[in-house]
Amino acid sequence: MEEKNKSIGKAVNRIDGILKITGKATYATDYPAKNMAYAVLFKSTIASGTITNIDVSEAEKSQGVLAVITHKNAPKLNLKGGLRGGALLQSPEVYFYGQHIGVVVAETFEQATHAAHLVKVEYQKKEEKIDFDKLAPLAVLPQGKELADLIRGDAKGSIKEAAVKVEETYETPIEHHHPMEPHSTVAVWEGENVVLYNGSQVINGAQTSAAATLNLKPEQVRIISPYIGGGFGSKGGQWANLVLTAVAAKIVNRPVKLALTRQQMFNSVGLRQRNKQKISLGATIDGKLISLAHETTTHTAVDSEYIEPCGDCSKIMYETPNSLISYRVVPMNIILPTYTRGPGKSTGSFALESAMDELAYKLNMDPIELRLKNQPEKDPSNGKPWSSRKVIECLKEGAKAFGWEKRKSKPGENKIGNHLIGYGVACGTYPARQRDSSAVIKLNRSGNVVNAIVEIAASDLGTGTNTILAQTAADGLGLSMERITVKIGDSNLPPAAGSVGSVGAASFANAVNDACIKITNELLVKSNKKFFVRPTASQLMISENINDFETRADAKPPKEAEQHSAHSFNANFAEVSVNVYTGMAKVTRFLAVTGAGKILNPKTARSQIIGGNIWGIGMALSEESIIDPRWGNFATRSFGDYHVPTNFDIGKLDAMFINEEDKIPNKMGIKGIGEVGIVGVAAAIANAVFNATGKRIRTLPITPDKLI
Repeated sequence: MEEKNKSIGKAVNRIDGILKITGKATYATDYPAKNMAYAVLFKSTIASGTITNIDVSEAEKSQGVLAVITHKNAPKLNLKGGLRGGALLQSPEVYFYGQHIGVVVAETFEQATHAAHLVKVEYQKKEEKIDFDKLAPLAVLPQGKELADLIRGDAKGSIKEAAVKVEETYETPIEHHHPMEPHSTVAVWEGENVVLYNGSQVINGAQTSAAATLNLKPEQVRIISPYIGGGFGSKGGQWANLVLTAVAAKIVNRPVKLALTRQQMFNSVGLRQRNKQKISLGATIDGKLISLAHETTTHTAVDSEYIEPCGDCSKIMYETPNSLISYRVVPMNIILPTYTRGPGKSTGSFALESAMDELAYKLNMDPIELRLKNQPEKDPSNGKPWSSRKVIECLKEGAKAFGWEKRKSKPGENKIGNHLIGYGVACGTYPARQRDSSAVIKLNRSGNVVNAIVEIAASDLGTGTNTILAQTAADGLGLSMERITVKIGDSNLPPAAGSVGSVGAASFANAVNDACIKITNELLVKSNKKFFVRPTASQLMISENINDFETRADAKPPKEAEQHSAHSFNANFAEVSVNVYTGMAKVTRFLAVTGAGKILNPKTARSQIIGGNIWGIGMALSEESIIDPRWGNFATRSFGDYHVPTNFDIGKLDAMFINEEDKIPNKMGIKGIGEVGIVGVAAAIANAVFNATGKRIRTLPITPDKLI
C-alpha cells in the first residue's frame, strides 16, 4: 500500500466512538437476559476476627429475596484458582474491613439492597493491624524472590565519601483505581457451562481463573467483554465478585447481575498501597552520581502478598557504580494491594526524581543538566544494551517546547499577583514488551469488494484497541478501514495477552500484522503465480476469484528482544501556580515528551498520555485514601471525599512524541504508552512546587495545609 494511503501513523477517529457517545456500546451490565435476578454483597464491619453468628432469617423473608448466600451455604470453591483478594465465602474468618461475607439475590436491585441491611452478624474480634506507622518498623523481607535486595557495589559505604548527598524519605498514600465503570458482572448458566459478561483487562486470564475457582474446565467458562469503562489495573486480575455472581446464578437457577457500588469499590478490588521510600544519593562536586540507594517499606494483606516494585526506575534511570534496591513489607488487615497504573514506577519515580531535583539544587546545577550528566550507556541493572533510549532527546526537545529557559533557579522568585509560579522536570520509564497472542483473519469477496474480519481475544479499556487493530489490518491487507470488522473481548476468540503492563498494543497489533502477512503469503501460494510487485491480500482475492479465505497467526516476541533492555522513556515538564494566601496549587501547564517507538495512532496515543498525566496530577495534588484508625475502614469512600481531578483542576496539557524506530522489542517497533504517561508526573509537579515556593513536599498529596 502506498505511504499516503496507509492508516498506521494517522490520527484516525475511534471506530467505536459513535457507539460510545450515543450510549450504544454494550458494557458488562448492559446485556439483556430473560428473568434477570440481582445480587448485592454485604460486608464485614470489623477488620480482624471471626464470624460467630450470622442471622439471615429476616433477609430471607424480605420481599423478592431468592437466596442469601454466606460461608454456611456457599459451594466449595478453589481458593487457589487465581482470583485476587480472597473473600469467596469459604470460612467465617475476617481479614479486613469490608470483606465480602455474603450475597443477597432478589428480584430487583432495591429488594436485594434492603435485604442485605437486614442481615445480623456477630463477631469475635481480634487485634487488628491497621496502623502503618506503628507497624512499619516491623517490616520484613518479601516472600517473592524477585524483590530480594539488589546490590551493586557498596551504596551504603560509598555515600559517606560523597561530596554532596541527599538522604530523604518520600511517602505516597493509598490510592484507588476508580474507573468510570465500577466492577460488574452478569452470569448466565447454560447447563454446566457459564457465560460471564464482565469488564476484564485480560480476557483469557479471567477465563482460566474463574474456571479454576469454580472447579470447572476453561472451556466451560466464557468471558465476554467487548467494552470496558476503564480499569487501570483493577480489572487486570479478577476479584471475588466475578465468581460470586456465577455462584449466585447457579443457586437461583437464573441469570444474575452483580454491580459494585462506588463505596464498595474501596474495599473490593484492591488498591495502590502506601509506600515509604528512603532515597540516598551521593554525587561528586560536578554532579556525577557515585551512590544510589532506594529502600521501600510498604504493606500487604495478612493472607497474601503483593508489592509494587518502587525501585524499578532507580535500577535503570541513572549511571552509578554503587546501587541498592530493597523492599521490606508488613502484613496489615487491609485488602490485598494490586497493580495500579504504572505500578511501582509512578510511585517510585516520585521519590527518585524528587531526590534528583534536591541534589541538583544542592549542586546549584540545572536539573536537566544533572540528568543528562548521568545517562547510562547500557542498562545498569543487567548490563544489557538498550534497544533504544530517548531520554536525552525527550529532555532537550521538551525543554525547548516548554520554554525551560524562562525558569528561575532560585525558588520563590517568580510571582504574578497573588500566585507564585514554578517550573519542574522529571523523567520516567516503563518496560516495552510483546506477549504471545493469536489472531484470525477472515476474508470475504463479493464482486470486486473485499471485506475482512479480525478476531482476537484482546480487550479495549477505552484506549483505542479496536481502532489500532483496524488500522493494522487495513494496511496489512490493502483495504480501507471501512472494510475491516474487528471482533475482540470474547474468550471464544483466539487467545491473546491482556491490556496490562503496556503489552496490549504491541502484542495485539503484531499478532494481527503477522496474520495479514501469513494470509497474503498463503494466497500467493494458492495463486501459483509470480508477481513483479507483491500484491495485497485484497488484490489476490479479486484476481484469483476467491470468495472466502482465512488463516490464523500465533505471534511471539522476537528472540533478540531478550538480549536487550527495551523501555519507553519520557520527560515531564510542569508549570504550577501556588496561591500565597490559600496554599492552593494548580498545574497551569504540563508537557509530556515520550519516546515510545512506533505511534500507531497519534490521536489515541495523545489521549493515553494525557490520561496518565491527569492521574499523575491527581496523585500529586489530591488523591488519598484515608483509613479510620478506629475500625480499619476507609473514611474516604466516594468522589465527594476522594478527589480525582476534573476539568477545573487541569490547565493546558500537551503531549509530544520523539521519532523512534526500534524493532528489537517486536517486528512493528511498538513500545506501549499506557503506563509511562503517569511515570514521573507527580515528581515534576512536586519539583515545580518547590521552585515556586521553596517548600519541599515529600509526602503526597501536596495539599494547601502543607504549603501555607
